[in-house]
Amino acid sequence: MERKNILIVIAIIGMVIISVINLTLPRNSPPLPELRNRVEVIASNLVVPWAIDVIDGKVFFTERIGNLKVIENGTIKTIYSSKVAEIGEGGMLGLALDPEFTINNYIYVYYTYVEEGELWNRVVRLAKVNDTYHESLILIDKIPGAVIHNGGRIKFGPDGMLYITTGDANKPELAQDLNSLAGKILRIHKNGSIPTDNPFNSPIYSYGHRNPQGIAWHPITKELYESEHGEVANDEINLIIAGKNYGWPIEECSVNKYEEPLFCYQVAVAPSGMAFYNNDLYIATLRGAHVERFTMENERSEFIAGVGRIRDVVIDGDYMYIATSNKDGRGSPNTDDDKILKISLR
Repeated sequence: MERKNILIVIAIIGMVIISVINLTLPRNSPPLPELRNRVEVIASNLVVPWAIDVIDGKVFFTERIGNLKVIENGTIKTIYSSKVAEIGEGGMLGLALDPEFTINNYIYVYYTYVEEGELWNRVVRLAKVNDTYHESLILIDKIPGAVIHNGGRIKFGPDGMLYITTGDANKPELAQDLNSLAGKILRIHKNGSIPTDNPFNSPIYSYGHRNPQGIAWHPITKELYESEHGEVANDEINLIIAGKNYGWPIEECSVNKYEEPLFCYQVAVAPSGMAFYNNDLYIATLRGAHVERFTMENERSEFIAGVGRIRDVVIDGDYMYIATSNKDGRGSPNTDDDKILKISLR
C-alpha cells in the first residue's frame, strides 16, 4: 500500500477512536446570559473553519478541506481553493492578511501537502486576479508535516514580520533540532527572506514547542504570547522570547532548565487561537469547548461556551469572531455546524 494511503487509513482510525471518546463528553452550557443578545451567527454549515482574519467588515476564513472564503455584506464567497492534504490534522490551516492589504490585496496561507509519499507544510502568498486568488509566491517550504502536530497559525506581528507556528510533526526530537523547522515559532519577512536580527541566522525564532496553535501580541507591551498543546494535559500559555527553548520533549511546563510557562493547565483544554482585547487575552479552546478570558494577573474565567469546540478567536474593534471546529473528527457536530460567530464586546 502506498505511504499516502497508509497515512489516510491511520488518520481515519485515530479520528474514529477519538470521536467515540468525545461523544461521551457533554456539550458546555449555553452562552453566558449577558452575551446571549450579543451573539450573531454569520456563517453556518462550514467544513472545519480553521483561521479567521478581518478587515473593513470583511471576514476571511479558511476551511481545512482546502478553501479560502470571505463573508461580505452577508454573502459567503469562495475566493481560493487548493488540493491540500486534508489528512488528520493537516489541510488548509493558517491565514493572514498582508499589513498593506488595502493596497496590494495579498493573503498568506499555511497548508499541508503530499510529495513523494511524505507530508509537508508550506506558507504561500496569494495574489488577487479579478475576484479570485492564485498562488504567487512560496515564502517557506518543507516544514515537516504529519497526521498530527502540524501547528499552522500564522500572523503578522507589530514589527511587520510574519510569525509561523509549527508542530513537531509527531517526531518530538525535531522540536530540539535547530536544523529542523518542526516544533518552532518561525519569523520571516513577508517576501520569505530571513530577518537579520533572528537569533539563529535562520527562520527559527523560538524552539522546543510541541504543537503551538495560537499567537497574539499584547497591545501595549508588544510582547508575544503563545498557546500550546501538552501531551497529557500540561497545555501551556507562554511568553515567547527570541532564541529561547521551551523544553519539549525534555520537559513540559518547565520550572527548571527551560522557559517556564505563564500558565500550565493541569486538565487538558487544547488551547488554540488567541487575541487580545484591551489588557485581557482571549483563548479559543478545543477540548475545553469555550473561549477563556486570561488576565495578566493569571486570573481565568469562561467567556463564552455552548457551541462546542472552538478553533480560533479574532478581535476587530469591539467585535469578537470565533470559529467552531465540531466537524474536525473530534467533536459532536450539530446539523448546522460548523459556524462562525460574531460577538459584540460592548
